[in-house]
Amino acid sequence: MSINAEVQKSGNESTLATIRKFSRRVQGTDLVRTVRGQRYWTRTSSKTVKKKRALKLLKRRAEFKRLVKEGKIAEPAPRGSGRGSYNREQAPVPRLGESTPIAR
Repeated sequence: MSINAEVQKSGNESTLATIRKFSRRVQGTDLVRTVRGQRYWTRTSSKTVKKKRALKLLKRRAEFKRLVKEGKIAEPAPRGSGRGSYNREQAPVPRLGESTPIAR
């Protein structure tokens, strides 16, 4: 497998900027993650193990849904879409020392 990540220095671009551009290009190809993943040999799990794991996961999810439905567990907040998913209705958490009164 060969992936070429070539970068040309353009105009008055500094050498560091060119190196950064190259690093981003390599990260975009997912080459580093692939190579690190292939570093050590891992045995693939058998079909039986995969099926058992999948059944256990389904059972756990069904149990969780049942407990949420019965009101024994609070329903988790939906995950945000990264940045900008700040919930404005939520009260800010006080920092250390802000909630304690100061004796004068």
